Amino acid sequence: MDTYGAGFSDALEEAQSLGYAEADPTADVEGFDAAAKAAILAQLAFHTPVTAADVHREGITEVTAADVASAKAMGCVVKLLAICERVPTAEGPGNGRNGRGVSVRVHPAMIPLSHPLANVREAYNAVFVEAESAGRLMFYGAGAGGAPTASAVLGDLVAVARNKIQGVRGPAETTYAALPVLPMGETITRYHVQLDVADRSGVLAQVAEEFARHDVSIQAVRQDGLGEDAQLVIVTHRAEDAALAATVAGLSGLDIVRNVASVMRVEGDE
Repeated sequence: MDTYGAGFSDALEEAQSLGYAEADPTADVEGFDAAAKAAILAQLAFHTPVTAADVHREGITEVTAADVASAKAMGCVVKLLAICERVPTAEGPGNGRNGRGVSVRVHPAMIPLSHPLANVREAYNAVFVEAESAGRLMFYGAGAGGAPTASAVLGDLVAVARNKIQGVRGPAETTYAALPVLPMGETITRYHVQLDVADRSGVLAQVAEEFARHDVSIQAVRQDGLGEDAQLVIVTHRAEDAALAATVAGLSGLDIVRNVASVMRVEGDE
């Protein structure tokens, strides 16, 4: 979609023909596979019980060619991200250990072209790690196709056989930290919102007032088109996801907003 401007259905059909997507692609395109992996990674990283049911999940089926084009216009690219973070809880030190919690989510997002994950393309996957002491690390390799999948499965079988012969077990889960898993509404992120609006004076002021009502700060605004084709593209600063969602709901109720054409989170450096 990013390289050729194709729609989602055409891109999915090509991925299936190349053997990168399953005949039933639901687990991939709806984010179920990524959510399961995110739960495992979050549990390993933060020593906290995390299940797939704890992971906020959104797929890529609603991503349009227009979303991809809008991302390009702001120097970004759209990726399906699984994000696991250890973050402060909204309530502070009284909640969890030292006021910390775990946020685990899967959803499409715009990331700047300068981010290392922006260049992960085709059938490749990457895990990007950011830690206080280790800094930034990235692990990159083929994530789909017959040979890479067979190699991964065979590696697991060899590990199981070796452990069985030696009479040992593989690494056990560690959950001693037992941090709270935060609801999506408490996640801090940014939004890219595209609105079809009436092309008349005062529109921007009313839209900005709705953002201010929910205490969401606007980083950038762009207007495209005129008349019936007028659109406002708004990128916010970081705010709680619940506040951003409430803002979008409020915008939908304004008579000057004909349609909320697109809503997507923005990740990476602000």
